[in-house]
Amino acid sequence: QVQLVESGGGLVQPGGSLTLSCTASGGIFSIQVMGWYRQAPGKQLELVANINDGDITNYTDAVRGRFTISKDNASNTAYLRMTTLEPEDTAVYYCYAELLLLRSSIERRTYWGRGTQVTASS
Repeated sequence: QVQLVESGGGLVQPGGSLTLSCTASGGIFSIQVMGWYRQAPGKQLELVANINDGDITNYTDAVRGRFTISKDNASNTAYLRMTTLEPEDTAVYYCYAELLLLRSSIERRTYWGRGTQVTASS
């Protein structure tokens, strides 16, 4: 079965940095999109960043210039480097992946990680 395993969350001081990683495994034909959503308590789920099969990146305005998303196709792993973290970045970050799977025909499906807590606080 397809799995997304996330790591890299934690507690940092405002102005600090963290790097999240997300590795997809299990019968993947190809990656179409990988990225992260985040959700703070009482707030709407928000797309943070994503990257597609052509390595085109997309960022929400709140993180552009501070966060960088990348991926390694050989390991099916995406990375989100977060710098100059602010208290407003505190949230649960959920990795997601839009994948092509080879069954009797090619199928496109979306998978979600379990989420990892990121806290920027003094």
